[in-house]
Amino acid sequence: MSNTRLLAGTENVQTPLFGEQQPRERITNIVISVVAVLVVISTLLSALLCPTPPCLLNIAFAVVVLMVCAGNVMLVYWYRQGDVDPKFRRLIYFNAVTIILLSVCADVYIFRNGCDKACL
Repeated sequence: MSNTRLLAGTENVQTPLFGEQQPRERITNIVISVVAVLVVISTLLSALLCPTPPCLLNIAFAVVVLMVCAGNVMLVYWYRQGDVDPKFRRLIYFNAVTIILLSVCADVYIFRNGCDKACL
């Protein structure tokens, strides 16, 4: 008896968990990643540099954004290692969009209060 068995008569058990990545999927990953990184960097810079001296609430916003990013980076790492089911790819996309929206909200808050106003 061979070690290779067929599940449901269609796939080999020894095939890679995620298979080959499609070009469309790769482009989607790159676009979302680049947009998220650029928006997060702009949020961090605006939180730290816009009001002089930096406002404590703006720094807190930046820390929250970084904490959400850390969770998503860990999820992406586990996904690439094969420890997470492929259906979590949508959760990774959702988290990335959430990070982008949170960063935009932080930027709007920072610039709405004005860079020249002093705060806590």
